Amino acid sequence: MMSQKKIFLILLAVSTVSLLLHQGGHLSWPMEVFRQICPSINSPQIGRPVKHTNVVFLKTHKTASSTVQNIFFRFAERNNLTVGLPVTQCDHQFCYPRLFSSHFVHPHTLPPNIVTNHLRFSRSELQRLMPNNTIYITILREPGAMFESLFSYYNQYCDSFKRVPNGSLEAFLDNPWAYYRPEEKDSMYARNTLTFDLGGDKDRPHADLERYAKRFAAEVEYTFSLVMIAEFFDESLVLLRHLLSWDLEDVLYIKQNMRMPSSKDNLSEAQLHKIRDWNAIDVALYKHFNATLWKQLKELGLSCVDKEVKLLRHAQEQMVRGCYGGNLPRLRSAAEITNRELRPWQPSSKVAIVGYDLPINASKESGMSQDMCLK
Repeated sequence: MMSQKKIFLILLAVSTVSLLLHQGGHLSWPMEVFRQICPSINSPQIGRPVKHTNVVFLKTHKTASSTVQNIFFRFAERNNLTVGLPVTQCDHQFCYPRLFSSHFVHPHTLPPNIVTNHLRFSRSELQRLMPNNTIYITILREPGAMFESLFSYYNQYCDSFKRVPNGSLEAFLDNPWAYYRPEEKDSMYARNTLTFDLGGDKDRPHADLERYAKRFAAEVEYTFSLVMIAEFFDESLVLLRHLLSWDLEDVLYIKQNMRMPSSKDNLSEAQLHKIRDWNAIDVALYKHFNATLWKQLKELGLSCVDKEVKLLRHAQEQMVRGCYGGNLPRLRSAAEITNRELRPWQPSSKVAIVGYDLPINASKESGMSQDMCLK
């Protein structure tokens, strides 16, 4: 049974969120409450720990990474940190799919505290760029659902997918080698994308695949202090918050780049099996780091994690309602969103990426900053 002290702390925390949202529009979570609910395994010292500010977040494809990226951008702005951004010729990514080089970082953003745009991971080049105390974080997604999303999203851009008659995922899975060319531009979207993003070999020969996958997972684990799992997003954020000694406010989010349900394929078990077989290295990575995530959550304490997740979700809802005049917003198509800054990019006419509009002055009554809500 939960102690009266813990019940009091949870109620105090929830009340604090509601009070702050109504009074000032700026959340400032009492860390003492959180530490007493979930004592951090990373910051055992007495007193308020210093927030960690040197971070590389490897933004992987179709894994909810845009939502995490938004968290890092807002944290950097609030704390006057420098975010490393790509040189002009790299567009919005660090010249992906080329292996990352420190030369891809715009000189006006040197030296960076945070790197969080898409890149193909190179530990040596990032270590050349970043401070020695940099923490490395990334996120993975279950490869079956992820590949369906990749196929849908890049159907008009990746040649391996464009060759498929009628854009049929089932046809591709029946005979992927009929359409896939390993060395072709954008082929990384068509096989073991997670492995590729992490700097690995997406086309490892089948005879060496199991040994390679095990060794590569060990290399990733050596470098990355936290590998988030998209299916357990809020639990991953609890670990991220503890790892970086951040406040609850720092990890609040609104989901980015979502597809309409009508743009998603319902996969059969047979199709999932084919996807996982085709992306076997990604599957091995996902299994390894899903287990690692739950090991870390157990070390923190599953009951504590559950309480933090509930507090996070409550604060989230209060923040969103504060931005939308007390209501929860509805998802809108890009055409329905009047604010051009909030319109999500549409990869093709076959895929509907939806988002939210932000009514002007809707947050006035709650005292929430319109600028905070926009960001």
